[in-house]
Amino acid sequence: MSAPSPVVAPSILAADFARLAEEARAVEDAADWLHVDVMDNHFVPNLTIGLPVVQSLRAATTLPFDVHLMIEDPRRWAPGYADAGAYNVTFHVEASDNPVSLAKDLRAAGAKAGLAVDRDTPIEPYLDLLPSFDTLLIMTIKAGFGGQKFIPAMLDKVAAARRHVKAGHLEMRIEVDGGIGEDTIAQAAAAGADAFVAGTAVYGAQDPAEAVRRLRGIAARAMAEP
Repeated sequence: MSAPSPVVAPSILAADFARLAEEARAVEDAADWLHVDVMDNHFVPNLTIGLPVVQSLRAATTLPFDVHLMIEDPRRWAPGYADAGAYNVTFHVEASDNPVSLAKDLRAAGAKAGLAVDRDTPIEPYLDLLPSFDTLLIMTIKAGFGGQKFIPAMLDKVAAARRHVKAGHLEMRIEVDGGIGEDTIAQAAAAGADAFVAGTAVYGAQDPAEAVRRLRGIAARAMAEP
């Protein structure tokens, strides 16, 4: 079975919030997913956007939504994002008392289910949960704010997850989020990631669509190396 192509998901956390529809359309022909960070000022010390904005934005672009819930009580809120048309809904293992049950609910609602692991959380206790998920999101920064510096040590988690996925013949994406740019995406791809969230590297570029294409090219070359 051939390796999947890399997925690049621009994060609208780095976009102009006054022009979200335009910013989404700016990468529509280049990006694979649109990454939507939902923060509640409880699970993380920041407040961003919620369900009404996601529902409105859903009508403005054809890109699949990769919704990342950095919130408390994801069981209460996550299914609403699936109902709103999100392609993938990811919640944090640190915020969930029954991740597998919530993953089943998300899949039943028509979305892919993603499990996120924050910077300070070891991944080993959760590897056995992966067959219930479609995406594993590994934070390469501390969740809560964009623009942080990439933490290379987090790639040990990526490599451990990739070994587990390969050994179990699982079909899932391993996604990295935080500090991903042209200078870091190859490292993450070489470690085993195949989906990449990029905020400032895309929306801070003069041509966001071209930035996405460059990032995908770098990742694809790193993934192709033995």
